[in-house]
Amino acid sequence: MPDIVPHPDAEGAWLAPAKLNLMLRVLGRRADGYHSLQTVFQFLAQADRLYFSPRSDGRILRRRGCAEIAPEQDLVVRAAMALRAATGCTAGVEIAVDKVLPMGGGLGGGSSDAATALHALNQLWDLGLSSERLADIGLVLGADVPVFVRGQACWAEGVGEQMTPVTLPEPWYVVLTPSQRVSTAAIFNDPELTRDSSALTMADFVAGQRPNDCLAVVRKHYQSVAAAYDWLEAMDTAPQLTGTGGCVFAPFTSAEQARAVAACAPSEYEVFVSRGCNRSPLFD
Repeated sequence: MPDIVPHPDAEGAWLAPAKLNLMLRVLGRRADGYHSLQTVFQFLAQADRLYFSPRSDGRILRRRGCAEIAPEQDLVVRAAMALRAATGCTAGVEIAVDKVLPMGGGLGGGSSDAATALHALNQLWDLGLSSERLADIGLVLGADVPVFVRGQACWAEGVGEQMTPVTLPEPWYVVLTPSQRVSTAAIFNDPELTRDSSALTMADFVAGQRPNDCLAVVRKHYQSVAAAYDWLEAMDTAPQLTGTGGCVFAPFTSAEQARAVAACAPSEYEVFVSRGCNRSPLFD
């Protein structure tokens, strides 16, 4: 199947959407220190917006982005550098990022920004790389980057890089962002994390088994995340934690239902409503 080529929107913005982990199973620790996982990824319409302007002097500059991250550490800059290193390209670019997605929320904002940068610069610099090649480059930046590069909801295994596309219902989601940021490294290094879960099948997932093995550890150490989860549960929903959190979410069959619940959310949480997407909004 040929690649679907993404494009910026009418305002020149390249979208970098959020993702949700609809299930997360930790099967064991690998010899390289990473964990063997099972997860299911689905995208959200909620997205960062990235802008790219070519430079003739070969410099890679971030003109706007998250003030808490130094430009040289920003995944969009690192993605541009990785793409040049992989291809020998010497072109330059200015990058501006309008951040919408929270840091430390488990929504994959940094990885999504990196994937969008790879796609945008592949076109801007006329490199002609396939999505699979971009995914290989992206994997060096982070285990979640390839799923954003490929842009398809999927069942994922390994460290998240072994993907099987899936077609899922596309509900509306209420997403709560607690005040605490969760450290993924701290959760995966926590001695109380279950690391020997039995593998699930897609049939198990479809039948409603949607565990997140990180939930108990996150609830213990991040009280605001636990409170957000409990609030959604008290609203007669089926709350879940995405990734290692701290965002928690619940699905709804209609936008009206989702917005009614979101309107009741306690003021200490940032909250948004977004449609689930099986294809990344970057490709629409």
